[in-house]
This record gives sequence, structure tokens and C-alpha cells, in this order.
Amino acid sequence: MDVDGLEVIAVLVVMGLFVKVLEQFGLFEPVGAGGAGGGGGGEEEDSIEDDFELSTVCYRPEGLEKLQEQTKFTKKELQILYRGFKNECPSGMVNEETFKLIYSQFFPQGDSSTYAHFLFEAFDTNKNGSVSFEDFVTGLSVILRGSIIDRLNWAFNLYDLNKDGCITKEEMTDIMKSIYDMMGKCTYPSMQEDAPREHVENFFQKMDRNNDGVVTIEEFIESCQKDENIMQSMQLFDHVI
Repeated sequence: MDVDGLEVIAVLVVMGLFVKVLEQFGLFEPVGAGGAGGGGGGEEEDSIEDDFELSTVCYRPEGLEKLQEQTKFTKKELQILYRGFKNECPSGMVNEETFKLIYSQFFPQGDSSTYAHFLFEAFDTNKNGSVSFEDFVTGLSVILRGSIIDRLNWAFNLYDLNKDGCITKEEMTDIMKSIYDMMGKCTYPSMQEDAPREHVENFFQKMDRNNDGVVTIEEFIESCQKDENIMQSMQLFDHVI
């Protein structure tokens, strides 16, 4: 990835990496996988659907039909996602430490704990310190199946650390530092210490259209929509599952 564009599209690229992390750790698999079992498929579907209605884990998920209405996943996709989620998270909930563990194994050359914290905050919409299956598929639905506006709103929410409706230079600096820390010195061995700050300045030159020192959601969406690289990056998620 071009370093000059990192301040604009880093979050989109790492969102893609997040999907790959989930795939690597078995939280979901391609929809067509495991479908060659002939007559056994119906029994498996019934078993998975029963899990939604008669879950024995500590946390009981919403009904399948309700989640289908709330997301842009099909019934079959939700069944596969839930099977992987339950296998990895028998309690039915994911805490922040689990997020950090996944990212630490995926980015061993760096310190991914801060970025994992920010990403966890974006998925923990109820702010109760845990991510349920509903939280998981709702966020994933936006990233993978949402409109461009939906995805940009999700990315903005990730950048807006204190959720006050605007991105400050301090927030953007924290995000950029967390990404550099996660990638590690092996990725950018000659990177100067002040590189995150320089990228933040570039970000604000592009996004802060009225020069008031903060980037609003309107400025963010308008700027992203005019950037061909960002639009192309958004489309990379269209066929992940």
C-alpha cells in the first residue's frame, strides 16, 4: 500500500484484514464450504437453527429471522457465521482481551493492542464490555454488505474515538499511531517517528474543508466519495463472503 495514502485508507485496509483474521481463526468460512455432504445438509441446518432457539451457552442470541431482518445476510450465511462464532466463543460473547489476542497473533511483529481496543469499541455498540453475536453480525453486515455511505459511517465511527460527532487531530493521531504500532518496524523500517503526525496533517488538509480543526461526518463522506482510491478499497469487501 502506498504510504502517502495511508492516512486516508488505512482503516479500510485494516477492516479487510479484520475479516481475514476472523476467517483464519474460524469465526466464519466461505458460504459454499462444507456443502458436499449430500443428504446430511438438512440435518446440519436444523441443528444450527435449533442452537438459535435452544442455545445452552451463557448468552442466547436473537432469533434467526430477526437477525435476517436486521442485517443483509441470508439465513444460510447467518447459520455459518453463528456456527463459527459459537465454536470459538462458547460463552456467546467476545471480550476485549479476545480481540487483542487475535490481533497479537496476526500481527506478531508489532503491538496491536491499541488498535484492537479501538476496533473492539466500534463493535461494542452497547458499551457493556463485550461483543455479542448480534453485535458481530451487525458490524460485519455494514462492512461487507452495506452501501458506501454505510461503510463510510462505520469507518468514521471508528475514527471518532469519543463519539462526539467529529474527528480531532488528537483522535486521528491516536489511530495512526496504533496502526503504525500494529504494523511494526518490520513493515516500515525507515519510518520516522513523526510520520503519524505528518499523515494526520495530510488527512486534515484533505478532509477539513472549512479549516475549523475538526472533521465532521459530512466532510469525511464528501472527501472520501471524491477519492478514487477509497472508493476502490470499499469495493474490495463486496465478495468476501
